[in-house]
Amino acid sequence: MSPRGGQRGLAHTLLERHGETFAAQSGIRLRNTPQPLYQVLVLAGLLSARIRASVAVASARALFDAGMRTPRRMTEATWQQRVDALGEGGYRRYDERTATQLGDGAALLLDAYGGDLRRMREEADGDTDALRRALRKVPGLGPAGCDIFLREVQGVWPELAPYLDAKAVQGAERLGLPGEARKLARLVGPDDAAAFASGLVRAALDRSVVDDVQEAADA
Repeated sequence: MSPRGGQRGLAHTLLERHGETFAAQSGIRLRNTPQPLYQVLVLAGLLSARIRASVAVASARALFDAGMRTPRRMTEATWQQRVDALGEGGYRRYDERTATQLGDGAALLLDAYGGDLRRMREEADGDTDALRRALRKVPGLGPAGCDIFLREVQGVWPELAPYLDAKAVQGAERLGLPGEARKLARLVGPDDAAAFASGLVRAALDRSVVDDVQEAADA
């Protein structure tokens, strides 16, 4: 098998075995509409903390199951309700601070964009750096959180694609794939970009993913 063929084989094996987006894992049916976009933003903030990704996903699910699926519902929930939902998901180390940030962030989105992240996208007008600067104003959403959000929504905001952040590139290098976003993007179809990026992140976070993919690709 040629090196290029080998890389494509690894990429498609990763997609098949570990290519679920974190949004999908959290039960978010991502579309270019306000509610799922906001839910991805909440998830991105949780995933950017120094906790296991599985805990962040479980905590996002708990918040949404408790009804906090929109900025309006997030602000209407009490601080204690947000803390309790985070705790139910196992998100206990930063729960009090995060509960405050979730309320403040939802209020900011309501004030600035009517709770609709598509307005933020429109104001950025295709400028990813401008979009990132706007996202950074959301309490609790640092550089890592911005990367996660942009990585997850590239399927519905195609001007972002291919969006492969440093963590995804780290996973690619562990798998023996190119460490450059454009080269990586050529290994899969455009519709698979977000799922591929999520698989690469899992490879960066968990060595067993790398071993699993390499063994399956060689079989």
